[in-house]
Amino acid sequence: MAKTETETKKDKFGPEYVVEVYDARIGMRGFLVIDNTVLGPGKGGIRMTPDVTAEEVFRLARTMTWKNALADIPFGGAKAGIIMPPEVLRDKKLKKKFVQSFAKAISAFTPKKYIAGPDVNSGEEEMKWFVESTGNWRTATGKPANYCMAIFGGKGEKCGIPHEFGSTGFGVVESTEVAAELAGIPIKNATVAIHGFGNVGTFAYQFLTEKGAKIVALADKSGAIFSKNGFEKRLIGKAITGKKSLASVFPKLKISEKDFWKTKADILIPASVTDVINESNKNSIRVKIIVEAGNIPMSEKIENELFKKGILIVPDFVANTGGVISSYAEYRGYNPKRMFDLVSRKIRKVTNAILEKSIKEKRNPREIGMEMAIRKVAGRMKKREVVDK
Repeated sequence: MAKTETETKKDKFGPEYVVEVYDARIGMRGFLVIDNTVLGPGKGGIRMTPDVTAEEVFRLARTMTWKNALADIPFGGAKAGIIMPPEVLRDKKLKKKFVQSFAKAISAFTPKKYIAGPDVNSGEEEMKWFVESTGNWRTATGKPANYCMAIFGGKGEKCGIPHEFGSTGFGVVESTEVAAELAGIPIKNATVAIHGFGNVGTFAYQFLTEKGAKIVALADKSGAIFSKNGFEKRLIGKAITGKKSLASVFPKLKISEKDFWKTKADILIPASVTDVINESNKNSIRVKIIVEAGNIPMSEKIENELFKKGILIVPDFVANTGGVISSYAEYRGYNPKRMFDLVSRKIRKVTNAILEKSIKEKRNPREIGMEMAIRKVAGRMKKREVVDK
């Protein structure tokens, strides 16, 4: 079954397609939103949660439109979501059935209109399942590094570049360093609080630590921890490699979620879920810089309020672009080193351009970034209109 969703708001940019799919055999229900493809095929990950909605997927797809435009890569904006109850997420065989059912249901759109990628609860293994189901290497990025395939009869093979390499977290740190420099805060010894300790948060922690920053507060699903002197590297490594909760590894350092948001630090990195900064905690925040590692960590209204309080904010569609730049690198057949170089170059360039203008004009960086992205997408749409006449 496939039907068009009519509730999503429409404007001159899109969405081009809003599709709901349902597989009655196993109860799989999912959404695909292809927002705008004027710059190239829609690119965006597949979110797999119990409560993902078409509206949430649309918001994320629109963000991808602007993100890809600012990253200056030939991808449009899109996103997908599969409603996965907890019991499906826990059962690998059933999860695979859901992913492959969804892949087959939307295969008419891949890869010309949509290219999949990892997101919440989806990683390299899920992308391999997706590609196996569609039978086309180009239908997804973020595949395992040892999953290789000959493409179009060319010499050699192209291999996956999984997000597990840390491209998004790496990009967040590159963006953070640029913001810190412009704010006059040396990244070495800068104090940082990170909310969310999954793929993005853990790599942000590691790359920031390598640059000499001091992480004083962390939070994951189990709760939050705080230490003004930072955390013992060996124990953090144990939490990451052993996939253990922060609270179980650092029981004596545990603080409440409420106290986490009161942490006094130079930099706050929300790397968890949508709207994690909200009416209940916005007035507790005491930092100089916020780098939005997660997608839509707060509403635009709250973001503007915090900006007016003097907090320098790096928007999500700038800070967390590392993943989609990595996806483009994989799509082109680059190796990991070339991918990381590309991420660094592109993210530093756009972060610097947006924040410099923000500081000079005393305007919200999101507003400036949006203007740049819209100008690019609208310009290409005008050119297409001329060609079509």
